[in-house]
Amino acid sequence: MLAEKDFDLLFNKARTYNGWKDKPVTKDQIEKIYDLVKMAPTSANCSPARFLFLTTDEAKARLKPYLDEGNVKKTMAAPVVTIIGHDMEFYEKLPKLFPHTDAKSWFVGNDDLIKQTAFRNGTLQGAYLIMAIRALGLDAGPMSGFDQEGVNKEFFAGTSVKANFLCSIGHGDPESLYPRAPRLDFDEAAEIL
Repeated sequence: MLAEKDFDLLFNKARTYNGWKDKPVTKDQIEKIYDLVKMAPTSANCSPARFLFLTTDEAKARLKPYLDEGNVKKTMAAPVVTIIGHDMEFYEKLPKLFPHTDAKSWFVGNDDLIKQTAFRNGTLQGAYLIMAIRALGLDAGPMSGFDQEGVNKEFFAGTSVKANFLCSIGHGDPESLYPRAPRLDFDEAAEIL
């Protein structure tokens, strides 16, 4: 079992940051994040998430026109901004990822199942991204609040990848935090049957 400090790092004291210290995130750290993310559970090991790690001012400038106004400043200031997408042709990799049966045939021509599977499992992998960022001692700033179609055209034109959400990565500035918002109690959100 994890120590209490680890629960604090991953959950209890972890926050969504809106501001960043002037401290870089290295290529090695980004690769370590992905090495953890790739271990996320997905149905039939389909692994549909695709990640674009924007690390340069030029790359982030391409994203800027598609951000909601309230997200521009904090996103442009982040050392890294990740576009989490999902590949609508993820099933093409199933012969490698799920080799013991013909899982690709489950999806070919079944657009509803492709859409549901790509979105659900890509989102799950995106949640693992946040946990991996935190586990490595960095901070995360996940967000929606952007023009999804604009991002798709700018970054994924000519591909089968669709944007899902964004996540900034860096060393969070505690001064940027709002007071922690309340959470629902167990009996408001859960039930044991």
